[in-house]
Amino acid sequence: MQKESFLIDINGVLYIGREPVEGAIGTIDYLKERGYNLRFISNATRTCKETLYKKLLDLGFDILESEIFSAPPAAARYIRNSGKNRCFLLATGDVYLDFEREGITLTQEDPNFVVVGDAGDKFNFENLNRAFNFLVEGTELIAMEKDRYWRTSEGLMLDAGPFVTALEYATGKKAVLVGKPSKTFFKLALEDMGSKPERTTVIGDDIFTDIRGAKVSGMRGILVKTGKYREGIVEKFGIKPDRILESISGLKELL
Repeated sequence: MQKESFLIDINGVLYIGREPVEGAIGTIDYLKERGYNLRFISNATRTCKETLYKKLLDLGFDILESEIFSAPPAAARYIRNSGKNRCFLLATGDVYLDFEREGITLTQEDPNFVVVGDAGDKFNFENLNRAFNFLVEGTELIAMEKDRYWRTSEGLMLDAGPFVTALEYATGKKAVLVGKPSKTFFKLALEDMGSKPERTTVIGDDIFTDIRGAKVSGMRGILVKTGKYREGIVEKFGIKPDRILESISGLKELL
């Protein structure tokens, strides 16, 4: 494999829960020592970019905050670039900080956008019904991601995708997707690292958001058998990765 750039998914590829994937830290060190161009991409919508960066540092990864490219800042920039600045944010954790840093007003009254991420326990009837009413009154819908589920140290958990789809079904509106696997997300990530699709490989654990997203955007895709990977998923959905590895630690053997 010729020297190229890598877009590396974070959760499920570099770590699972509170533990790094075995060999992941050494693999990132290996890539950096040899001068590969890297960005660490994430649809994580429970944590702001700074918190995500600090977690990676605490786990032992030697990376820069500028090398992280995540969905919440992309959503905040999308709103800012629209010339509007009011949103109803349906998410949890400290992800709201990414919006505040971009000057976005978080409100439960008369928003311009309903923005949906992984809200966990906040996906209750009250909040979903409030979002529904905003949308039928004309507010636009933004999905920071539409992942079906993700893996934690306790097992699989529903992600934002099922709830975004429910709001789309109820309102007849189509969400603007700003995270993976949208072409917009990958285009911005490539621009951020100064690379071309044909020279870039996406490494991920999700056959849809990572591998299919890579293929649609003209990149190669390597699927790892960690995180949310399930046996038989390639055959079931007919999406063919360029390579399948037991984990990211197997990447060194390909270079």
